[in-house]
Amino acid sequence: MKILVVNGPNLNMLGIREPEIYGNKTYEDLKNLIEDHCKKKGVEVSFFQSNHEGALVDALQQAYFDKVDGIVINPGAYTHTSVALLDAVKTIGIPTVEVHISDPDKREEFRRISYIRLGCVATIKGKGFQGYLDAIDFLLEK
Repeated sequence: MKILVVNGPNLNMLGIREPEIYGNKTYEDLKNLIEDHCKKKGVEVSFFQSNHEGALVDALQQAYFDKVDGIVINPGAYTHTSVALLDAVKTIGIPTVEVHISDPDKREEFRRISYIRLGCVATIKGKGFQGYLDAIDFLLEK
């Protein structure tokens, strides 16, 4: 099984950005955790991170041509603004799980809106880095 993990804006700044919300572990720590988990599960995993909406859309579309079996996505702030990401997920038809390190429903009002959720098979939020592992396990069980 091939899984693509996509992270949106500012997630490359984990460990620096609002550690009281996102913790002090880095983006590299997150990738290492996911790689270890996938290795144990026999899953091929790749990563893509960008601060640019169009690059994220391109990565989702490329996943279709690369025959990816599942996607884990944390769109960051684009969760609340991007119809383009929703359209990309719906277009490619690959089972996609939305993940958030924090729980957006317990934060500012504007963060409670998720456009991409409409195209996802599940949402996991507020579980820290563990949410990514749970998303991968969900895709493996599906």
